[in-house]
Amino acid sequence: MAAIYSLFIINKSGGLIFYKDYGSAGRMDTNDSLRLASLWHSMHAISQQLSPTTGCAGIELLQAHTFDLHCFQSLTGTKFFVVCEPGTLHMEALLKVIYELYTDYVLKNPFYEMEMPIRCELFDLNLSQEQKPNP
Repeated sequence: MAAIYSLFIINKSGGLIFYKDYGSAGRMDTNDSLRLASLWHSMHAISQQLSPTTGCAGIELLQAHTFDLHCFQSLTGTKFFVVCEPGTLHMEALLKVIYELYTDYVLKNPFYEMEMPIRCELFDLNLSQEQKPNP
């Protein structure tokens, strides 16, 4: 299985509500992760408006020489994206599994407030069981 570098969850207004670093070489501090999430939210929104096709959902995959960025946007506007090794397969399926974990363990948590940072132990536990980082 290819390496996943990091996972981001962004609320519908562009705020970072969850960030998980899987030990990538270029670790980011909190401010960098907030800037990256905000930048991705903006790029995603602009791409929807500039697309020549109607009904465009925004950028779903950004490929670079050193990483791929896969994005899934839920119907509520929450964006889930992973940064992984180039050419990693089945990231769309993984993002949907992460979304299911989010709906099961975060949204159904009576103590979670919408659009706020995710602090849910069951979500973290099930997420780590679903995607174990490579050594």
